[in-house]
Amino acid sequence: MNILILNGSPRPNGNTAAMVKAYAEGAAEAGHTVHVVDVCKKKISGCLACEYCHTKGKGKCVQQDDMQEVYPLLEDAEMLVLASPIYYHNFSGQLQCAINRIYALDKPKKLRKAALIMSSGSDLVYSGAIFEYQNSFLQYLNLQDCGMFAAYGENNKSEELLNRLKDAGRNLKD
Repeated sequence: MNILILNGSPRPNGNTAAMVKAYAEGAAEAGHTVHVVDVCKKKISGCLACEYCHTKGKGKCVQQDDMQEVYPLLEDAEMLVLASPIYYHNFSGQLQCAINRIYALDKPKKLRKAALIMSSGSDLVYSGAIFEYQNSFLQYLNLQDCGMFAAYGENNKSEELLNRLKDAGRNLKD
């Protein structure tokens, strides 16, 4: 299976990055192709709501930024993993820009599965991200839920958590 992980953490050695690494390693060990895009290292602007993509652009965004590198990966992905630190009850702004720009593709044709990875300093802040994941991805895109993984406080980067993520990646079925 072709898996795309959109990592919305600006910290290359942070908690979210450790969770992404464990999940990606497990999936790769199981024979899946995994692409990780660190959206915070990219120049991805927010959607302009210009509708070019659905009129003249025929699925192509008018903005020529680093999202152009992500679109082919999205079009080939069978599974999308959203990974983000949770800031004020939702995804990082950088990840949100990338998510909003998926609009140009409407519904990526090969995409059939999704998972969610979240990290925070508190266990009471995930509701906004979970709502968006469940409604915008699972329901609207009609994707199979392959799990939600959350860590907070001292649980971040714990051996138990990273092993659970690695196992989840290993146990993915085509």
